[in-house]
Amino acid sequence: MAETADLLALLAEMKKSMEKGEEEMRKGQEEMKNQIQSHVESKVGEIKDHVNSCIEKIEDVQSVKREIGEVKGEVERKIGEVKEKVEVKIGDLEKWLSELEDRPINFPANPDLTYSRPTVKSLTFIGQTSWTVFKTQFDVVSSANGWNNRVKSSGGNSLGNTFR
Repeated sequence: MAETADLLALLAEMKKSMEKGEEEMRKGQEEMKNQIQSHVESKVGEIKDHVNSCIEKIEDVQSVKREIGEVKGEVERKIGEVKEKVEVKIGDLEKWLSELEDRPINFPANPDLTYSRPTVKSLTFIGQTSWTVFKTQFDVVSSANGWNNRVKSSGGNSLGNTFR
């Protein structure tokens, strides 16, 4: 019977040892579980922070895009306004130049400023020279007198009036 008591004592000791081992394993598993959960929560927090940072950057980029669009629209509008003003000014200048070209130059008679350019007497074609020579002489005289094409073709100076 002593053997049975020894065996029972050994069995009880083994049972206590196993329970102690199981308890240590449970504590180890619990500790590992807590470490893993803490690590996972830390990583989840880092990922959330990164996602929030990315969202902020995306919102910043979208805001900048909106501002660029607004500035672009404003610039295009101002370019259109300036273009219109320039076109109006160009039209005004072209009209003014056209009026200046069509208007005869009349300076008020001021003896201090009056300069009379000597005029060359107009020629008369009487058939003693060739027509080509006469035409050349007429062009020289009209140029020396400062006649433009309208003056050349009108009044007593016209090429047609040089015939007798």
